[in-house]
Amino acid sequence: MADDERIIARFQDVLWIEEGLSENTRKSYGSDLRLFANWLRQSERTLLGVSTADLEAYLAHKHRARVSQRSSARLVSTLKKFYACAQDQQWMDGDPAASLQAPFVGRPLPKTLSEADVERLLAAPDVEQTLGFRDRTMLEVLYATGLRVSELIALRVDQVNTRQGVVRVTGKGSKERLIPYGEVAQEWVDGFLAGARRDLLGGRVSAALFVTARAMPMTRQAFWHLIKRYALLAGITTDLSPHTLRHAFATHLINHGADLRVVQMLLGHSDLSSTQIYTHVAQERLKELHSRCHPRG
Repeated sequence: MADDERIIARFQDVLWIEEGLSENTRKSYGSDLRLFANWLRQSERTLLGVSTADLEAYLAHKHRARVSQRSSARLVSTLKKFYACAQDQQWMDGDPAASLQAPFVGRPLPKTLSEADVERLLAAPDVEQTLGFRDRTMLEVLYATGLRVSELIALRVDQVNTRQGVVRVTGKGSKERLIPYGEVAQEWVDGFLAGARRDLLGGRVSAALFVTARAMPMTRQAFWHLIKRYALLAGITTDLSPHTLRHAFATHLINHGADLRVVQMLLGHSDLSSTQIYTHVAQERLKELHSRCHPRG
């Protein structure tokens, strides 16, 4: 087991160094591999001493234990990634997982908002108040750029080019991208930098763009609670998360004719298949409108 634990740690290092995967993703791979290693230990085998038949036997074992299709698909993905890495790193000859097939798992459509819902949400903060002006600016930037919430709260002042109207973001895998944020968000950012942010800092210094009343950077949890509160004020009953505005950003762009490749670049998706889900969201919305509004719907 000690040998298996060492090889799992080396695999996780490769995932970080060569692919820049997050700690949570690396932990997920490690958890799957440790369960597999424990199963192998019953017959005195190790992770690097298996055949394709062993892998198939383990998957059959998990199937009999009634694991979900989604969990099975994740397990197959873990095994394929691990053994492809093991071959590349020359820890073993051949790849016993090369022929494994993951079960098909339909991707759930992301929750999004209509354009009218977004307008009500954006209008919810009291912009006469310093914190309300900050919150409105954050919501405007989030909807205008489709940033991940982690990217939004990590924004520094030096990442915002107010002259060109773009933000420079470092996303997953340490990949950098430039995103325009449009005239409306530009006005809110300019106003925030000139007034509300200065008032919040009260003479203190911070590199963070969005700060709290204590001059500290905004946290994910605090922003999540803000979104929930403003959704309630706006009368939005959809179960909202900060990611919902990212989904709305992508869906509304595609609804208005944006090219899928452009949306992919703006979102920072490495794979176009991750972006294609938004075309399905747009199609489902059209079906819903047709069903509700057409006399023969």
